[in-house]
Amino acid sequence: MRTEAIKRVKLVFTLFDVNGNGHLEADDFDLMATHVVQAVPSADDAAKSAMVAAFRTYWTTVAGELDANRDGKVSFDEYTACVLSPERFHEAINEFAESLSALGDLEGDGLIRRPTFVALMTAIGFRLPNIHTLFDAFGPTATDRIARTTWADAIREYYAPDKAGIPGDHLVGDLAV
Repeated sequence: MRTEAIKRVKLVFTLFDVNGNGHLEADDFDLMATHVVQAVPSADDAAKSAMVAAFRTYWTTVAGELDANRDGKVSFDEYTACVLSPERFHEAINEFAESLSALGDLEGDGLIRRPTFVALMTAIGFRLPNIHTLFDAFGPTATDRIARTTWADAIREYYAPDKAGIPGDHLVGDLAV
């Protein structure tokens, strides 16, 4: 696995460990879902519900695939399989990517405005300078918007172990492995 992928998985694990106890649990995903949905209060209720459902699917998949001793907790070592064998998580990641990008498409025109993108990414826990760098890497329009499909594809790509130099690497920043 590439160093970039290891850094990505470490960052995602850290962000999803909302309570900071060193393990991923159902409560972490419920709390993250709440933060994300609250970041865009004007979003469509169906998009909010889909986002909550996507977080639950993500957790159910992670727990089902990675919680070896079935204690309701997934350690970082267990979580690395999310990148080592992404095909096991394809459906959950796809649902998450589609739901998050749909949540950001407030006007239903297939475009996401920078402030909405920043609000969602901040709610997830990413750092501001890195968020803006990522948004810029997506090639925003003259009106400072990105295509919803571009963001969804980038989320899916973020979990690919063989990818290097992808826009999502901007989110890792100076994170030490």
